[in-house]
Amino acid sequence: MLRVKKLFGGTLSLRDYNAQISKIYAMVKTLNKLTELSMPKIQKIMQPTITGV
Repeated sequence: MLRVKKLFGGTLSLRDYNAQISKIYAMVKTLNKLTELSMPKIQKIMQPTITGV
């Protein structure tokens, strides 16, 4: 939660509880997207099979 607060600000300025929850969901979704962008893409390399040996 500390990283979310550091990146997006430490307080919620909205008074409505549902609006606060929506804002938190948006923050977490953005943070997950940023984390996904920093992850390396891994592809499985298939080894060729030898047939007729």
